[in-house]
Amino acid sequence: MHQLQPQPEVTTSLQLTTYLTSNSAVYIDPVQRSPWASLQTEVQQVDWLILHFNHWFSHLNVSLVKGGFEPEYFPATEDAPARIQFAHGFFNSALHEISHWTIAGDKRRLLPDLGYWYAPDGRSAEQQALFEQVEIKPQAIEWMFAQAFGRKFRVSLDNLTGDGGDGAIFKDNVFAQVQQYFKGEAKLPRDAAHFIACICACTRGGKTLQSDEFQRYLLD
Repeated sequence: MHQLQPQPEVTTSLQLTTYLTSNSAVYIDPVQRSPWASLQTEVQQVDWLILHFNHWFSHLNVSLVKGGFEPEYFPATEDAPARIQFAHGFFNSALHEISHWTIAGDKRRLLPDLGYWYAPDGRSAEQQALFEQVEIKPQAIEWMFAQAFGRKFRVSLDNLTGDGGDGAIFKDNVFAQVQQYFKGEAKLPRDAAHFIACICACTRGGKTLQSDEFQRYLLD
């Protein structure tokens, strides 16, 4: 069993949880301490997520917003913060878009849609292979977010009318990526670690994620 390991140039959830414990007023004021366990509906959980994300990341001039249709990222302007817009008010969509944002560096956060190339549903086998390669890290991090919230995570091949590829291999890769983060073989992005620590402070009494919470069979 592994905890997230300290890495150069990245702050892990273990470090962040310690910081939150001693300086919690900086990140979680009394208004923000809505009891997650008492929320019964998707709408309530989405509203909680928006409120807390925007509080935790206000220092980065970014906001999480509901979108009526497809997800999209809008860079900050002189008059407004950057916006992470997720699809149809779905909680899982919000976690997925946040995961992409945490991976993007400062330069890509200046670009519409974080500079991602995206082929729509109906991709060929070659396009699907490229899509899955780009999606391994975001979906691994999304799984960690979901686990911190105690929610079910499902991988997404997102190609219902095209060639879906080998889902088992993609699941293997997502699982392996999560384990690399715990073993310290890969760096967890700073803002992903910060988000996980903040979630755990509110939903798990500060208990950090453990590697044995992530098993391959859970993706099937």
